[in-house]
Amino acid sequence: MIKNYIALTILGFSTLGVFNAQEKKQDSINKQQLKEVVVTASREKQERKEVAAAISSISSKEIEQTKAVGLEQLVNNVPGVYMATSKAASNEQHFMASRSPISTKALFLFVEDGLPIRPTAVFNHNALLEINQLAIDKIEVVRGAASNIYGSEAIGGSFNFITKSPTEELTGSAQFEGSDLGIFGTGIELAQQVTDKFGFYSGTSYKHRNNGPIEYSNYRKFATTFKGVYDFSSRLTWTNTIDLIDYKSDMTGSLSEDNYLDGNYESNQTFTNRIAKSFRLRSSLDKKWNNMHKTAFHFIFRNNKMDQNPSYRIRQFRNSGQLTGFGSGEVNENHFNSYMALVQHKINLNFLNAKLIIGASADFSPQSYEANSTNIIVNPLTGINESFTINETDYLLNYEADIFNTASYAQFEFKPIDKLHITAGLRYDNFSYDYDNKIENTAGVNDAKTSYKNLSPKIGANYNFNNTFGVYANIANGFSPPQVSSLYRNSLTNTNNEVFNLKPSSFYNYEVGTYFKVNNKVKADIAVYVLDGKDRLVTTSDNANGFVSKNAGKTRSYGIEYGITYQPINELTLSHNGSFSQHKYIEFYNKEGFGSNTQIVDYSDTDMQVAPNLVGTTRLHYTPKFIKNFGFTAEYELMGKYNMSFENEVDTGSTDINGNAIKTTNVYDGHHVFNLRASYKYKKVELWTQVLNVFDELYSIRASYSYGRNRYSIGNPRGIHAGIKLSL
Repeated sequence: MIKNYIALTILGFSTLGVFNAQEKKQDSINKQQLKEVVVTASREKQERKEVAAAISSISSKEIEQTKAVGLEQLVNNVPGVYMATSKAASNEQHFMASRSPISTKALFLFVEDGLPIRPTAVFNHNALLEINQLAIDKIEVVRGAASNIYGSEAIGGSFNFITKSPTEELTGSAQFEGSDLGIFGTGIELAQQVTDKFGFYSGTSYKHRNNGPIEYSNYRKFATTFKGVYDFSSRLTWTNTIDLIDYKSDMTGSLSEDNYLDGNYESNQTFTNRIAKSFRLRSSLDKKWNNMHKTAFHFIFRNNKMDQNPSYRIRQFRNSGQLTGFGSGEVNENHFNSYMALVQHKINLNFLNAKLIIGASADFSPQSYEANSTNIIVNPLTGINESFTINETDYLLNYEADIFNTASYAQFEFKPIDKLHITAGLRYDNFSYDYDNKIENTAGVNDAKTSYKNLSPKIGANYNFNNTFGVYANIANGFSPPQVSSLYRNSLTNTNNEVFNLKPSSFYNYEVGTYFKVNNKVKADIAVYVLDGKDRLVTTSDNANGFVSKNAGKTRSYGIEYGITYQPINELTLSHNGSFSQHKYIEFYNKEGFGSNTQIVDYSDTDMQVAPNLVGTTRLHYTPKFIKNFGFTAEYELMGKYNMSFENEVDTGSTDINGNAIKTTNVYDGHHVFNLRASYKYKKVELWTQVLNVFDELYSIRASYSYGRNRYSIGNPRGIHAGIKLSL
């Protein structure tokens, strides 16, 4: 049931501080090109022209202009990146794609102020719900492999969320917003350089939803961030940041094909949910010894707990295709503490404008995991899962695992000639998992100790012809060891209670690109890449209603990514960020069926599933001179078609003249979505509104095929979002 209403609530504070004067001006493109400063590529400040990689930044100004309802409205404006989430029911839960299919796999690294949000081997594709969006000042995204600096999971993209800092004067604002999709929020920010030595930033927000477009889609999220910066001297700074997230959401699940095509947003779920609590403490000491040497010391403590009654684990039992009224599921609880220390030292050398960065880290993350089976009562007429009972003594998993990752790395940069900048890097990682099964011989694999090692090289070069035109190339490795949840979940048959034979996934990224501007009106950043994967982890389903994790032998993703901005006059900016790509299995043999019906199917040289070939966002932003402090944005989102299933996986129910089953490939045709935004500021008050999905296009943020059925995660229906911000 859809209930229509519009309300104003509170969600954020903007503490732009010393940047306000700059943001009152219309920045021209020539101020933002080759001298743009980024930090994500090496954890050190660099100009864009020194980074031999595809890197994009979303500035504080763009964040302020966008008035984003969710992070996807920001990161989806990065070429080749698609964060799949919906204001219909996702509640910040999301999938991600960057040089990959729309995936839940550990192909992306999420970091905050240059340090990972989660520890190695405890990846969660929903990790961004553990971010306080209110506290973000800038976002930088490195596309392609970056394991030479960041280690595991930095494969398709590394997302760095840079938090706000103290402002010279006392600043703050309150923001009230809400929508007819049932989403409301409240928040507050405050920042000040209190003394010559100490300054702080504080931001707290609360979001919630009741009675959204899908009946079972309520959620709430409390998020707070505090950053304190103490300058002992001009050469020594101590920064401490605390993040606390408390999140709970109904898990609506995906829609059946009939409900999706009929526009029926009723969920089959009535009790599935996700509860996440996250605490992070980051402490950093930055010491500049002299003009030649600089050291950064970092310590992170993470405490995270996630409880789930997940919709994706529910199986409804059928007899001859008809619901029996019963089903199965599970409840699970995952908790970890994590302790990480990292030291990085930078040396400026006296030849060839060279610099050397060396670093080392250690991450110890003990965790526990419990999962119990549940019995589900299903309404056989409606398909609604009405209730569940926990089988308290039927553990699916009950284990503790200690994860220890040590690493060391080095990166050397130099300029043999004035226009040529060369970067070479190398990182060595060692992983050990110590697994203790609390219910050995009952469920799960036997106690085990598992270790992995990886060497991640990178070589790259930039050639800058002049101040407006440069090119680059790089070869880099990215890798991901098996996640604990995949390695020890005993869903495969015939394992004899031994640890799965899962291998680390390794990728090599080959890339060339260019960045340039023309007449201070056109700005472009273009990359052409090939990402070759070995032992990529994929998840398939079997006829026993189980998820099966396995390595795909060889894969290849390749394409072009492009970000183009055109500013014909100061008041008007037109931008397009997109990609055209292909994602293929080069060598992959999949075991399908169950028992005597098991067969090996060759999917080599076929397109990967849920892998769109075309993704893009076009924006037109207009700030007319005749209406001071007014802005208007029109946005167009494009998604190309993609396979929902493996090629020729779907049985049509027909046979050929020889009696063989005729199979086909299910395809999602893509979508086109239009959004509008407008904002107006008068003195200390700012008003804005957004219209999402203006033409009420029926679309899916992710369409897939599993267990013999098409499933759709519904996109945004048409919705109106409005807000007001009051500044100090």
